[in-house]
Amino acid sequence: MKRLASFAMMAALACAQEPSFAGNWQGAIEAGPAKLRIGVHIVRNTTSNGAVYSSTIDSIDQGATGLPVAATQVSGRVLHLDLPDLRASYDGELSDDGNTIEGTLTQGAELALILTRVAQVETLRRPQNPRPPFPYQSEEVSYTNGKVKLAGTLTRPRGAGPFPAALLLTGSGSQDRDESIAGHKPFLVLADYLARRGIAVLRVDDRGVGGSTGAFADSTLEDLAADALAGVAFLQTRKEIDAARIGFIGHSKGASVGSIAAAQAPEAAFLVLLAGTGVPGDQVLYLQGELIARSAGASEQAIDDARELQHRMVEILRTEKDEFVAIEKIRESWAENREFLTGPVRAQVDAQIIQASSPAMRSFLFHDPAEDLRQVKAPVLALNGSRDVQTAPPQNLPAIAAALAQNPDVTIMSLPGLNHQFQKCDSCLVTEYSALEETLSLQVLDIVGDWIARHTRK
Repeated sequence: MKRLASFAMMAALACAQEPSFAGNWQGAIEAGPAKLRIGVHIVRNTTSNGAVYSSTIDSIDQGATGLPVAATQVSGRVLHLDLPDLRASYDGELSDDGNTIEGTLTQGAELALILTRVAQVETLRRPQNPRPPFPYQSEEVSYTNGKVKLAGTLTRPRGAGPFPAALLLTGSGSQDRDESIAGHKPFLVLADYLARRGIAVLRVDDRGVGGSTGAFADSTLEDLAADALAGVAFLQTRKEIDAARIGFIGHSKGASVGSIAAAQAPEAAFLVLLAGTGVPGDQVLYLQGELIARSAGASEQAIDDARELQHRMVEILRTEKDEFVAIEKIRESWAENREFLTGPVRAQVDAQIIQASSPAMRSFLFHDPAEDLRQVKAPVLALNGSRDVQTAPPQNLPAIAAALAQNPDVTIMSLPGLNHQFQKCDSCLVTEYSALEETLSLQVLDIVGDWIARHTRK
């Protein structure tokens, strides 16, 4: 018995002396002008072969939680995390007091990441996200546009109907049906609000996202407008929906998609442009870069330099139709900016060049939404936040008004103090989105809801 007791005491002593990585950890990495909070959850399991660790990671400010870690390795006071799905890894060393891990996150570039032991990793607070019970019905649906399957959610008021309906169109980049960004779900909030107002809503995953097939990067604005029209055709088959009262709500790039679709569908009941553009995409890009850089404190020289790089890229894309040739030409054109293209910036720039040369981005850069707006016969509501630095109201709202000059039913508003996502903001930069608890201004919800209700009243 004494021998067994001795073994037990030695095992307990060994466990007590072993550095403890188990628990919750939190830190932040510098991402340009913003900090991205990172949470790490480490679990220690005892097996016959010794301790085995597993872990998950949260990218708090991006609203991504429980990201799996493929391998969690501990050697003495050294920790290694392998995240092949994110093409990333983390290496750190535990402090003597066991409360800090000082290390480096490698993801294209090496970023310092100091983790501190916490009782609980912070989470994003999103009070507007709807919670059950719901006074409306929600249904998973799908339909096709040629070979592309589009999956989404149809929310509709209870009862037989038929109800008016809105088809939601997402902004730039591949988006899910909720238009999720920085932990916010603005289309989920909008759909909930409109369904409570008696308006059915169809929101859909972009091509290649969620339940939808196809490749988003290969899709032009015209392709996405065809998807939108397929959504209208689907809604027209539903007995609960009034086929004569179906319209579009598009945010940012989705506003351009909605304009194309509405121009091609004279039966459209309405068109709502949220942070929409009225000038070609390259002009939007130039001013967007300038406003964002200036708001972030960049010097005028740095702003001019960045504008020159953007201009070179756009002109190459305008004349060179081959995607891969264009990528190499842009890289060569930017190569003289050695200082600008060093370190972590290089990987980001390469990713931007590849994205910019895609059919989706080319379509945006060289498309003039005014041409479509001039053909829209449906009533139009155009809203922008006064502090939107991505689609600036002074650049776009007058152009939208001019294009719609022959349309007898147009309402155009710049709403004070709101950003591109229609949140009340301070810096109003993209990097602030996650820090804001508001997902979608109540003022915007009321304006959109009241306007659609008036224009779809029987």
